[in-house]
Amino acid sequence: MMPRVSDHPGTTWAEQLPEDVLRRERRGWYFYDWAASTFSTTVVTVFLGPYLTDVTERAAGADGFVDVLGVSVRDSAWFPAMITVSVLLQILVLPVVGALADRAPSKRRLLALFAYLGAGATMAMYFLEGSRFLFGGFLLVFANLAFGASIVVYNAFLPEIAPPDDRDAVSARGWALGYAGGAILLLANLVLYTFREDLGLSTGFAVRLSLLSAGVWWALFTLIPLRRLVDRPPIHPVAADGGGALVAGFRQLAGTLRDLRGYRVTLVFLVAYLLYNDGIQAAIAFSATYGTEELDLSESVLIQAILLVQVVAFGGALLLGRIAARIGAKRTVVGALAVWVVVVAYAAVLPARSPVPFYLLAAAIGVVLGGSQALSRSLFSQFIPVGREAEYFGLYEISDRATSMVGSLLITLTLQVTGSYRLAIVGLVVFFIAGALVLTRVDVPRGIREAGNEVPQVV
Repeated sequence: MMPRVSDHPGTTWAEQLPEDVLRRERRGWYFYDWAASTFSTTVVTVFLGPYLTDVTERAAGADGFVDVLGVSVRDSAWFPAMITVSVLLQILVLPVVGALADRAPSKRRLLALFAYLGAGATMAMYFLEGSRFLFGGFLLVFANLAFGASIVVYNAFLPEIAPPDDRDAVSARGWALGYAGGAILLLANLVLYTFREDLGLSTGFAVRLSLLSAGVWWALFTLIPLRRLVDRPPIHPVAADGGGALVAGFRQLAGTLRDLRGYRVTLVFLVAYLLYNDGIQAAIAFSATYGTEELDLSESVLIQAILLVQVVAFGGALLLGRIAARIGAKRTVVGALAVWVVVVAYAAVLPARSPVPFYLLAAAIGVVLGGSQALSRSLFSQFIPVGREAEYFGLYEISDRATSMVGSLLITLTLQVTGSYRLAIVGLVVFFIAGALVLTRVDVPRGIREAGNEVPQVV
C-alpha cells in the first residue's frame, strides 16, 4: 500500500520515496517546461506582439485607433491591453485552479486539460489574418489563461518530486530545459522566417506557421510529463458531502486567503515576487514590439536576439542555481534584480537601428532571466504547507512567466497617452527596486518553519 504524507506530518512525498522513483518523475516533469516554453518565446515574446499590432493597424482608422465596444484603443496598445486582460482573469481563476488541483484525484488530468486548451488556442492563431484583431485578442487571452493554469498544476508537482535541499537545482534544471526547447523551435522558425521569400511564403504566412508550430510543439511534448508523472492521493480530498471538487476549491481558496495572515513571511515574499516579476514579464513580453516600433529593428534581428536570450538563459539558470547552492536562493535573486535594474536602464537609452547594442542587452538578460525565476519558484515552494502546493502556486502564478499585471498596464497607459515605449520601459525600474527591497525583508528560515517544513542547509 502506498504511504500517505499524512502518516508523516511535516514531510512531503519527496522525502519518503526512493531516489530512482523521483529521478524518473523529475525527468518527465522537466519536459513540461520544454513543451510550454515555446508559447512564451515563439508566441508572446517574438511573433504575436508585432504581428497582432500589424493586424490591428490594418483595422484602425486614420487616427490610429480601433473601436472596441465603444472604447477607442490605440492600435499599438491592443496587444499589451490583451495581456493585461488575461492577467486580470488569471487573478480570478488561477487561485481557484490551484485549490481545485490540491483536492482533485488527478493533477495529471488537470495538467492535460489546461495544456491542450492552451495549445489548441495557439494552433488556432494560424487563422489570424487580415484585420481580425478581435479574434487575435481573444485567442491571446484564452491561450495565456490556459497557459497560466497549466503552470499552476505543473509547479505543484515540484515539492512532490524534490526534497527541500534539492529544489533549487531541480527548479533550475526545469527552467534551463525550457529555454533549450524554446531556443530549438525559435531557431527553426528563424530559418523559416529568414528564407520565407526563397520558399515562396509571405511574411504573414511565415508568422502564422510559426505560431502554429508552437501549439503543435506544446501539445506533442506534453505527452512526456503526462506519461511519467504520478498521481498520488490528495492530502485534503473532497469530502463526500462537500458539493464537489469545484465548490471545495472555492472554499479552500477562501481559507487560503484567511490563512495567509498566519504565514507572514509567505505573504511578504508574494508581495516582493509580484513586484519584481511584473517588471521581468513586462520587459520580456514587450521586448519584440519595443524593438520594432521604437528601435526600428527588423524581425530577423529581434528573433536572433530572443534566440540569444534562450541560449544564454540555459546556462544562466544553471549558473545561478550553483551560486544559490553556496549563498542561498534569496541572496542570489537579490543580486539578479540589481542586474535587472542596469539592464532595463540600458534598454531605455538604446540607439535606434543598431543591432549590436540590442544583442548585448539580450545576452545580459539571458544571464539573469532563467535563474531569477527558477530560484523564486523553488524558494516559494519552501513556504507552502504540505498538501496545499497547487493552491499556493495559484496565487504565485498570477504574476509568473509570460504574464504581468501592473507592468503591462503601465505600458498600455503610457502608450495610450504618449505613444512612446522608451518612457514605458524606464518606468519598469521601479518594479525591480521595490521588489528587491521587499525581498530583503523576507526571513527565509522563519517562513519555512511557519509552514511546518524542514529548513535546508543553505538558505
